[in-house]
Amino acid sequence: MNPAGVECDENRRGRQPVSYLIMESLYIAFAPLQGYTDCVYRKAHCEVAGGVDEYYTPFVRLEGEGVRKKDMRDIDFRCNAGVPTVPQVIARDREEFARLCDAVQAEGWNRIDLNMGCPFPMQVKAGRGSGLLQQEAHIREIAEEMQWRNDVVFSVKMRIGQESAEEGMYLLPIVNEMPLQHVVLHPRLGKQQYKGIPDKEAFGRFFEGCRHPMVYNGDVVSSEQIGAIVEAFPGLKGVMVGRGLLARPWLFTDKDPMAVLRGMHERVYQYACETLQGDSQILARLHAFWEYQNTLLDKKQYKAIMKSGSLRRYDEAVLGFRGGRL
Repeated sequence: MNPAGVECDENRRGRQPVSYLIMESLYIAFAPLQGYTDCVYRKAHCEVAGGVDEYYTPFVRLEGEGVRKKDMRDIDFRCNAGVPTVPQVIARDREEFARLCDAVQAEGWNRIDLNMGCPFPMQVKAGRGSGLLQQEAHIREIAEEMQWRNDVVFSVKMRIGQESAEEGMYLLPIVNEMPLQHVVLHPRLGKQQYKGIPDKEAFGRFFEGCRHPMVYNGDVVSSEQIGAIVEAFPGLKGVMVGRGLLARPWLFTDKDPMAVLRGMHERVYQYACETLQGDSQILARLHAFWEYQNTLLDKKQYKAIMKSGSLRRYDEAVLGFRGGRL
């Protein structure tokens, strides 16, 4: 069992109906975003908003001679206790994958996701993320490593290809032989990064041939959109949402949006002030919280928060929000 995988009490209760029956059976995952969805944010969302089945961590990576310390702090059990968390790793070959799995398992986790979808050029050029999709031999060896680690529950988060959707279709037989809980597929090419329109036709072809349960990822921003995706792909396990949840943390709950925002902000604010040093570090964390949060703020309020250069100015800006501090 995932040591932090105790589902928040409110997660399944209070989801907005897509219809009710669809939402109750649909798997909902919070996508990882570097610099935003750290363990503090994930815990705040789980406790205040809920409606999410699993929270994926930003990928754990190798740096220099070892695993990046910042990433290991983010998957620390104490920070993730009570949150259904999925550590994600990014690797270019079996050796890197094995080292990362060793480190994650040493922390007590037996649930790991492999990132084969990150489109950032630095990772792609190193053969990681969506760049790994062009390395058939390495993927076969990683699949063998997964088979060997039969005490771990794996999943894969991937793009449909790096240069062409045919790359993903070519790799489908290998993916089918991996011991996976599910496949999260973002139907864009790695080279597109986040531009253009997700290729639902390519998703459908992969979906039809995939032996594993599948999760749709890519530009999911509303419950109505989820309903359309589920209708288009009968038997879909669920959806993964990233920026849509950052912009609307209340997306999968019937709780008041303002109450959700206030509750989450209080937790992130307290953490930043207690653990970070100096206004610049504290403000960097708080500004990240607000970056996608301009739906409930007027332009003047949002600008005042994001332009605040001191904690005093920030507190003044937040105090003015709807007549009281968040």
